[in-house]
Amino acid sequence: MWRPYGPLCSRKPGGWRLRPELLLITQDGSPTLVHPRFQEAYSSRYGAWTQANVLYLGLTQTHAHPAPRVLEVGFGLGMNFRATLDSCLRRGVPLDYLGYEAFPVEAGVLGWVEAPLTEEAARVWAEVRVGWAAAPEPLILEGPWGRLEVRFEDVTRASFPQGWASAIYLDPFSPAVNPEPWGLSVLRSLYHAAAPGAYLATYSVAGRLRRGLAAVGFEVRKVPGVGKKAWTLARRPLA
Repeated sequence: MWRPYGPLCSRKPGGWRLRPELLLITQDGSPTLVHPRFQEAYSSRYGAWTQANVLYLGLTQTHAHPAPRVLEVGFGLGMNFRATLDSCLRRGVPLDYLGYEAFPVEAGVLGWVEAPLTEEAARVWAEVRVGWAAAPEPLILEGPWGRLEVRFEDVTRASFPQGWASAIYLDPFSPAVNPEPWGLSVLRSLYHAAAPGAYLATYSVAGRLRRGLAAVGFEVRKVPGVGKKAWTLARRPLA
C-alpha cells in the first residue's frame, strides 16, 4: 500500500517537515534516518555511503559489471541505488534497477538525505524525487543512464523476474523487527531471481538467515564488515 507521508514527517506551517530527532549522521559523515516504528537506522551507523559502496556495490561485483541488473529488497532512502547509479555513470555502463519498498517515505525526505553524487547522478536522482512525489504504483523512470523501477509492495507476495539479477541487495530492516522479508519463501524466490553466478549481499549475519540462504541453494560465507565484525555474502552457483 502506498503510504507517502508516514511517521518520518510532521505537518508544519508551509507543509511537511522531517522530524529532526530521526536524523542520524553516520561515522563517514553521510546521513541516514532512524525509523520510528522499527527504531533502526536505514543504513549502517558506521557509514551509510560506505555501506552502500563497500557492501552492496563492491561485494556483489556490481562496480565492475558491464550492464548491472540489480534487485533490491528494501529501497528505503535510495542510498544503494544512488551509489550504484553513480558508479555506472562514471563507467559509462547502463543500469537496470528493480527495487521493492513496503514502507515508502514522503518524497521530500529523499531530498533531505544527501549523498556525494556527481552532477549527472544528482540530476537523475532529482528526476527520481519528482517521479516519487507523483508516483503511481510502481514508479518507473528511464533515461540514457538506464532504468529504475520501484514497486511499493510486500516482498512476501512479490513476483520476481526469473534468472534476471546480476546482483541482489538484501537490505530491509533487521530480522529481529521485520522478519517477513528474511523468510525462507522470500529467500527461495530471490535464489530463482538471481542469474547463475550472481551475488547476494546483506548486512545481517543472523544464523537463521545464513542457514536459510544455504537451504535454498546459495553458497554462503561471512566477510569482514566495516565497523562491525561481518556481513553476509551469498552466490548462486554457476551450475
